[in-house]
Amino acid sequence: MENVAGDFRIVEEPKKPMAMEPRKFGMWLFMGSVLMLFAALTSAYIVREAEGNWVYFDMPGLFTISTVVILVSSITMQWAYWSAKKDNLENVKIMITITAVLGIAFLVLQWQGWVQLVANKIYFVGNPSGSFLYVLTGVHALHIISAVVFLLIVMVATYRYKVHSKSLVSIEMCTTYWHFLGGLWLYLFVFLLLYR
Repeated sequence: MENVAGDFRIVEEPKKPMAMEPRKFGMWLFMGSVLMLFAALTSAYIVREAEGNWVYFDMPGLFTISTVVILVSSITMQWAYWSAKKDNLENVKIMITITAVLGIAFLVLQWQGWVQLVANKIYFVGNPSGSFLYVLTGVHALHIISAVVFLLIVMVATYRYKVHSKSLVSIEMCTTYWHFLGGLWLYLFVFLLLYR
């Protein structure tokens, strides 16, 4: 019997590499690590609450207002992105500026919420329930600060006409990060309402 196998060659098609912009990939990795951080913090919150010695209190009313603000800012950010895709640059400037103002308003409302907590004798040091609330909202606020800085960088690029339908990477990344943090706040807000 002849050696038939020697006459055949197995030819494999070269696999196409995944084409993802390196900055986007880095941002997705960062968001994954942030998600894991908050999953760990909320898990620790549930475990610690089950151990007892837990003070129950109402969340500041300003947190509800800040939730509305962050949701509206997500709409304006998405609107800015869609406008950039259509080269409606004046609209991009307006929407991204409104988003930045709403982001800063969110931070101010969070600060005022903490002031309300202190007025109600809920402190960072003392009962773990207060400590967890400050940590969860504080760490999220730090990420919002980073998002506002990113937003301001994109806003400057927008005013210099560097953001348009042929150059969308920066505004796309900013939009994704902004939506992520808005969704993360919504999760934290609902979580804190359910486990207060």
